Amino acid sequence: MNNFIRAYLECILWAELDESTPTGGLPLEDNYGVEDFAPEALCRIVEDCKRFQEENRADLDQYNHPQYTADELGGHDFWLTRNGHGCGFWDRDCLPEDVGKRLTQAAERAGECNVYVGDDGLIYLV
Repeated sequence: MNNFIRAYLECILWAELDESTPTGGLPLEDNYGVEDFAPEALCRIVEDCKRFQEENRADLDQYNHPQYTADELGGHDFWLTRNGHGCGFWDRDCLPEDVGKRLTQAAERAGECNVYVGDDGLIYLV
């Protein structure tokens, strides 16, 4: 698992709720970790992330942040952008504006992806 995929998984855990209450529940990261993704979900995540990295490597390499690597920010922003979380590639000051726009469009083409916790306690994709 590369840093892009790890950051993507960590972003899912940070950004999404476990739907354990009528108001949405707790952030997944409160009770789940990277090891809690169902194998089929993890397989799809790896495929999606690798494809996105391959198709957008030149743009992803243009991140210029003093604290995080291009892959760490890229994985995080891929999840946020593809799911319309209100922040992501287009609002990073550490990316040239045209690059942020191209990455945003690429993430949107990848399509929305949602998660849920199954009865077995594993995290699945919808």
